[in-house]
Amino acid sequence: MPIEPLRSADPTELGGYRLLGRLGEGGMGAVYLGEGPNGRVAVKAIRAEMASQPEFRGRFRSEVNRARQVPSFCTAAVLDADPESETPYLVVEYVDGPNLAEVVAARGPLSGGELYSVAIGVATALTAIHGAGVIHRDLKPRNVLFSLGTPKVIDFGIARAFDATSNHTRTDQMVGTLAYMAPERFETDARGVGPAADVFAWGIVVAYAGTGRTPFQADSQPATAARILTQPPDLRGLSSPLREIVDRTLAKDPAKRPSAVELLELLLDTGSHSMQDLGGGPELRRAALAARAGGHRKRRRRRTLTVVAAGVAVLGLLGLIGGRKLATGSQEAGTAAPPTPSAAASAPLYSPIGAGLLISDPLTRDGQWHRSSDGGVCEFSGGRMVAYNDDSEFPAEEIYCDGPADKITGDHAVAVTVALLTPTSCANVWFWGADRITEDGSFAVVLCGGKVELWDQKEDSRDTLAKEATKVLADRAEHRVQVLVEDKTVAVTVDGAPVLTADLPARSRKSGQVWLSMRNEPFTETAKGRVSFQNVEIREL
Repeated sequence: MPIEPLRSADPTELGGYRLLGRLGEGGMGAVYLGEGPNGRVAVKAIRAEMASQPEFRGRFRSEVNRARQVPSFCTAAVLDADPESETPYLVVEYVDGPNLAEVVAARGPLSGGELYSVAIGVATALTAIHGAGVIHRDLKPRNVLFSLGTPKVIDFGIARAFDATSNHTRTDQMVGTLAYMAPERFETDARGVGPAADVFAWGIVVAYAGTGRTPFQADSQPATAARILTQPPDLRGLSSPLREIVDRTLAKDPAKRPSAVELLELLLDTGSHSMQDLGGGPELRRAALAARAGGHRKRRRRRTLTVVAAGVAVLGLLGLIGGRKLATGSQEAGTAAPPTPSAAASAPLYSPIGAGLLISDPLTRDGQWHRSSDGGVCEFSGGRMVAYNDDSEFPAEEIYCDGPADKITGDHAVAVTVALLTPTSCANVWFWGADRITEDGSFAVVLCGGKVELWDQKEDSRDTLAKEATKVLADRAEHRVQVLVEDKTVAVTVDGAPVLTADLPARSRKSGQVWLSMRNEPFTETAKGRVSFQNVEIREL
């Protein structure tokens, strides 16, 4: 990928990343080559005039949250972001390799295993991207890079943030590249444009890779648009069965195209032209099979309360296993030992239940949850948010870590990785406020070393609605906890296994906030405790 020198008006540093040069520029900002603590990265910075618009900044914040949830299956991994910065930015993996357009220009059309690698790799990426609720909107050969021979799709992270409510960023600028646009993208009111437009673009990208031309190519952009809208694709040069699969993705009617996961299924089930053609790419094979499995699990589990199967999907797809051991010795005030490194430690977080991501925070630094201190401390240490009161002369009974002010309404799911770092500490997931889910109070899921409880917190009293004895959290290790609220039922799983299900009182449903807290049981004036939280996400069902 060519790197241009920085211009005089360009920043030299952003969010702690030293900027080395320019990788590209678009209508909403520029992409820089950056240098961070762990090496080179791509830093996408938003233009000042866009950052000054509250509506755009809000959309960007939402899309950053979604982009964080995209598993790195043939995609450039999202590493960091700060939507609240004066110059909002997104940091993604830097893929040091040529793009598909450069490869085809230098070597000519691809064939055989190379072509199928591109087809499967890009379909794998779309399965991961769509599974996180993101639409790419600008899939094209220049956004397909090659890293050690494996195709990786880039520029998905802020694609929809640039255009969340219409088909235009300005009255005269359409998001995307015309030759790769689906027919519905040309409609005056394109608010219904969805993932099927990306599948259409996949067909054009693969046709280009295999023939060196786009299937609706004409002498001018208006003529190309007319062919996209009215003419069948020219797929001469593509051989079966890939030709038939590409033809299906280029249907004029979005409803007649396969979804991304269905497309991946077709590609992986084409006999001698499928996985055997990828003999040199074990990483691609693993990514494709994992993305296909995850896509099917997500479709089966949407809007279901079958929590056991949902938990297995999390464990099977991403290896987010619990029980990663923490150091158990005494800790200095304000510090907590990081978990033992593992393959799961760097895996993207992905919840199979709930299509609409509302809030996401890795809890590695001040962000949507904030550092606080009141009879104890919530602070960010070792890549986690740690709540503790063991350095306070008069420790508080409960240490609340205030969350975002965003209000949640209706059925939703909360997932967070929890570790109880002292024997008597408990971690609480609160649905908080007088206007919360219950009419005159709040409720909480209480996670202790020997039990899990559901509390109904009224204004002046507290009732235990359900209690289950379990020592699953007693080992001071990290465990993935998921709380589902559907109608008036609350269901709790730990590492995918159900531990508690109970009904809330029959009260009217209202909106409210999610907080996290630490408390000790039993509480005494000398009670000392600490817990850690990581990777919290809240989804609507």
